[in-house]
Amino acid sequence: MNTAPLVSVVTPFYNTEAYLAECIESVLGQTYQNWEYILVNNCSTDRSPEIAQRYVEKDQRLRLLHNEQFLTQVRNYNHALRQISPQSKYCKIVQADDWIFPECIAQMVAVAESNPSVGIVSAYRLAGREVKNVGLPYTSKIVTGRDLCRMQLLDGCFFFGSPTSILLRAEIMRSREPFYSENRYHEDTESCYEILQTWDFGFVHQILTFKRTDNESITSRIRDWDPWLLDKFIIINQYGQLYLDPAEYQRTFKRMEDIYYGCLAHSVLKRKGKEYWEYHEKGLATVGYKLSLAKLIKYICWEGFDICLNPKMTAVRMLRLLGTDERGPY
Repeated sequence: MNTAPLVSVVTPFYNTEAYLAECIESVLGQTYQNWEYILVNNCSTDRSPEIAQRYVEKDQRLRLLHNEQFLTQVRNYNHALRQISPQSKYCKIVQADDWIFPECIAQMVAVAESNPSVGIVSAYRLAGREVKNVGLPYTSKIVTGRDLCRMQLLDGCFFFGSPTSILLRAEIMRSREPFYSENRYHEDTESCYEILQTWDFGFVHQILTFKRTDNESITSRIRDWDPWLLDKFIIINQYGQLYLDPAEYQRTFKRMEDIYYGCLAHSVLKRKGKEYWEYHEKGLATVGYKLSLAKLIKYICWEGFDICLNPKMTAVRMLRLLGTDERGPY
């Protein structure tokens, strides 16, 4: 009799025939064996459904579901998560263009099972050729949710990664309806901040997941719009006062506001198009923030002055502020 807890693995997909087989194979290759695998086809028009069907026919732990109508990405993820077994103790999304290393589920479940207060487990991840989610001391395997979020807000670390990077307790997923907010820009990050108000955070100091960076995706299409800059500004607005004391919040918010407006001013000077500004205005509206034209003009003047005096140092300063990660210095 298998006494290991059941893990529900979920892969929503849409037109990912180039990557889907590799994703599925990575789940089939797990050393951990007590899992179910739910594949949700979001009205794909390529060969993705046929690829998934071939695997379903070979392993009864796999289920393939077909959406009757096309859903937005977040709605599709929420729909897919609702399909997990009521018996599952843990839930893991594996995005269709990513994959997981063989020990991924076993290592993450072991951390969660070691402490019932842990709601989210993450690990190092490989994004293209770069290792991400770094910064926790090696001795830190269990961190209180509050301490973890404070570390991210104050020090600029980032340990959540993408949905592929984490394992969730299924009871948490079931308690949130919908699991991901459907009116947010970075709903996966925000869900973690919300969960960690009442749960602890577990971390495996091994590379357990792989995120593709050379593929066409929603994220890649908006990369030139500074999405991670907006993400950080939204997170400070939304969760800074929840995890930081008033003085810490004021300092952190002011620093982030300086960075944000400085980058926006730089974008004005680079003549970013209408779509760029609409993207930021809509994102800020999700947390009730409105851009200040007076502040923006002030920062445009400062940026223009800096560029004229020392263009090289201005470029170096912007890179240091933003970092080289797809989520900035996180």
